[in-house]
Amino acid sequence: MARGTEEKREALKARLVEIAEETIAERGISALRARTIANQAGCAVGAIYNVFGHLDDLVLAVNGRTFLRLGAEADAALEGCESLPPQERLVRLAIAYLHFATENPNAWRSLFDVEMSTETDIPEWYLAALGKLFAHISGPLSEMHPETSPQEIDLLTRALFSAVHGIVLLGLERRISAVPPAQLETMIRMVLLGEFRKQ
Repeated sequence: MARGTEEKREALKARLVEIAEETIAERGISALRARTIANQAGCAVGAIYNVFGHLDDLVLAVNGRTFLRLGAEADAALEGCESLPPQERLVRLAIAYLHFATENPNAWRSLFDVEMSTETDIPEWYLAALGKLFAHISGPLSEMHPETSPQEIDLLTRALFSAVHGIVLLGLERRISAVPPAQLETMIRMVLLGEFRKQ
């Protein structure tokens, strides 16, 4: 009996994540409503909170899947590129990040729009997914700066990610400080390579 109940719970959990993922992809995180999700899943609103303590936990589950997709894009960008200079591998990663954000704007924004900070209880699996993504950046940086401590590499990794993320965010949101979308790749190369290189 308990096993059947757990199987039903896991099936509902998978269905809720699927619905939330589709909703976020189509209309963004602000479109998530417990009652709407419950209607689509064919369950009571309370059942959602029995599986996920809070809607933010449901968003985290969706974001975990988004991180996996983003990680797969990063892996694909680096495939067969082991012999390239670390700077060029970083550029490939950054451009893959830009393309992912461009093609999946709502899912990408959800990674940063969910209410979460270093003071909240962030699931270990979420931190592991984020760590794997950052490892793609810290690897080439460690090659470029072999005498730098792991703590400084970590800080440099986050600084570089923040710089690229800022370029992508401002570019996609068409802020006044941004550049035209067609020039975002050039801008990324300028920042990461320290030179202007026409595409």
